[in-house]
Amino acid sequence: MKVINAIYQFIVGDMIILTGIVIALIILFLIEYVPFLSPLRVAIGPILIAAVLVVLVATLSREAFSKR
Repeated sequence: MKVINAIYQFIVGDMIILTGIVIALIILFLIEYVPFLSPLRVAIGPILIAAVLVVLVATLSREAFSKR
């Protein structure tokens, strides 16, 4: 049972990271190709960095505050 739980925790943790990064990339894609969002192009770098940091903090918080 511990092995199954460990595999589940690993997959869920990776899915959180994958989903967060995919959402961040979709937002950056929209900023790049949607004309009325073009003023935000100067902030693409900081937006990407902030998104990655938020995803990693969310994943680490999930691990740190889990009840095991």
